[in-house]
Amino acid sequence: MALIFPKSTDKYVKIGGGVVGLLVLGGISAYAYFTLPQVMDTGYSPQQPVAYSHKLHAGNLGMDCYYCHNTVYKAAYSAIPPTETCMNCHVRVKPQSERLLKVRESYATGESIPWVKIHKLPDYVYFNHSAHINAGVSCVTCHGRVDQMAEVKQFAPLNMGWCLDCHRNPAPNLRPVELVTKLSWTPDRDPAEIGREIIAAKHINPPTNCSGCHR
Repeated sequence: MALIFPKSTDKYVKIGGGVVGLLVLGGISAYAYFTLPQVMDTGYSPQQPVAYSHKLHAGNLGMDCYYCHNTVYKAAYSAIPPTETCMNCHVRVKPQSERLLKVRESYATGESIPWVKIHKLPDYVYFNHSAHINAGVSCVTCHGRVDQMAEVKQFAPLNMGWCLDCHRNPAPNLRPVELVTKLSWTPDRDPAEIGREIIAAKHINPPTNCSGCHR
């Protein structure tokens, strides 16, 4: 019986199968890599309804983070400042600026400005801002130098591995509580040494078990 295909066809089928297999494997690997939090979330910087510059306010003008985010020392969540906080200054500072139109409208109507959340954690993760701030973890550790950001972006991956790295060795990320919002602070000695002293004084022992963050 005559062959429908020449014997050399087997070789090409095997080569073709190998190529397809490699392409599929490469696609799966690429998907796995590009959906990692370090890749997908770090650097995220959505357009906000009002072009608020942290570099201007926290950097150039030296406004303390606590003035706007005034719940970080006592609550699990870092408050988004109400429009009234903005207008404490802007009833006098650039009160007719076109860039502040939505701020003035919000103040007049009582409707909140629809700020876009940047730093997001899954619903199954419990995170308490006050616990970290009062332990001496600076805003810089998780959010970077926002006082140098005209547009805030996500600085750290905020994934489980990143959090556990700090919980297992918190000393380098600790500073005196009164300096947690001093973003430009530079330690005059090894920051880990300072952190170890704080750990000893406050008996800090971050949880590394699952229930510490998944409740």
